[in-house]
Amino acid sequence: MSCWPYIQSDLYRYAGKVSVYLFLKHLVRNKSFKYSFWLRLARHHNGLVRSIAKLMHRHLSGKYLLEIPVSTEIGYGLYIGHHMCVVINETAKIGNNVNLSQFTTIGSNEGNAAVIGDNVYIGPSVCLVENVQIGNDVTIGAGSVVTRDIASQATVAGVPAKVLNFNNAGRFVQNRWPVKPA
Repeated sequence: MSCWPYIQSDLYRYAGKVSVYLFLKHLVRNKSFKYSFWLRLARHHNGLVRSIAKLMHRHLSGKYLLEIPVSTEIGYGLYIGHHMCVVINETAKIGNNVNLSQFTTIGSNEGNAAVIGDNVYIGPSVCLVENVQIGNDVTIGAGSVVTRDIASQATVAGVPAKVLNFNNAGRFVQNRWPVKPA
C-alpha cells in the first residue's frame, strides 16, 4: 500500500488543494494534519520510514491525546477537526472523507467496533458503541451516543441517537477527496 495518495487526500481535506507549499505549511502549523501525516506514514512499505513514523505517531498520540491505532482501516480524506481527545478502537473501519471532531470515541468492549461509510460528519463528544453500521452521507450531532445502525443520508442526534431527518445530511463534509470506484 502506498501511503502518499492517502496523505494527499488528507491534505486536500484541510487545504482544498494539494501543493508542496501547502503540505509544508500544514505539516508545520496544523496539528491535526501533522498527526494524520505520521499516522499514514506509519504504514509505509520502507521499514526505516515506518519505524520513524511509528515513533512520531506514538509521540504525537500522547501529546495531542489522540488514540488512533496505525492498524485501523481508514479511507481517503481523513479530517480531524481539532487535535485533541479522539479514541478509536483498532477494529473500526472508517470510510472516505470522514470528519472526526474532538472528544469522539469509536469503541467496542467485545467484538468489532463501528463501520463508518463515506462522507460522514461526526460531531463533538460523540460515542459510537460496539459494531454499528453508519451509512454514507451521515451527520451525527454533538453529544450523541450511537448504539444502533444509521441509514445513509440521515442526520441523527441524542442519547441514544435517533434520526432527525434525511435532509442534506453530510453537508458539513467540505473539500471531499474524489474517490474513484474500484
